Amino acid sequence: MAAPPIAVVVPVKDFTRAKVRLAEHLDAAARAELARDMAGIVLAAAAPLPVSVVCDDVDVRTWAEAAGADVIWTPGLGLNGAVQAGVAELADRGVDTVVVAHSDLPLATSLAWVAATPGVTLVPDRRLDGTNVLAVPAAAGFRFSYGAGSFDRHRAEGLRLDLPVRIVRDARLGWDVDHPADLALPAHY
Repeated sequence: MAAPPIAVVVPVKDFTRAKVRLAEHLDAAARAELARDMAGIVLAAAAPLPVSVVCDDVDVRTWAEAAGADVIWTPGLGLNGAVQAGVAELADRGVDTVVVAHSDLPLATSLAWVAATPGVTLVPDRRLDGTNVLAVPAAAGFRFSYGAGSFDRHRAEGLRLDLPVRIVRDARLGWDVDHPADLALPAHY
């Protein structure tokens, strides 16, 4: 069977350790439920594209497999290493373009359009700091650099590789949940 031209990678952290910055507003069980619910929304937004969850937690693996996702096991690699490994694995399988979407996007809708143009597409968070979603040629050797300021680093990486870089501000995909104020979703969605 031929590899799909586009696939999605979703890094998912251990639900019980996710969203610790929300600890003053949500207890551990509520944070785990929120993280699981948002990850489910992102997996649904990936359809009809095939989706691989990169993780190093058994409960996340079980959840992802039950949700119909492929799992790429990435123990001890951290976020950047896990995404790098997931994209490399998909490139080895013959995938042309990978969309990387974070699992904390409560307003996520279709992700397929992100890979509609050649090169790198960046969808920053609404603060123009982080990179919530991006699409890259799977075999380009793109080096991921998540964390504060990742949007600028990812844009620079695309340019370093001499790839066209498209930046798309999308209100829905730009809404991630990192701080307590982010829990107040806009009413117009």
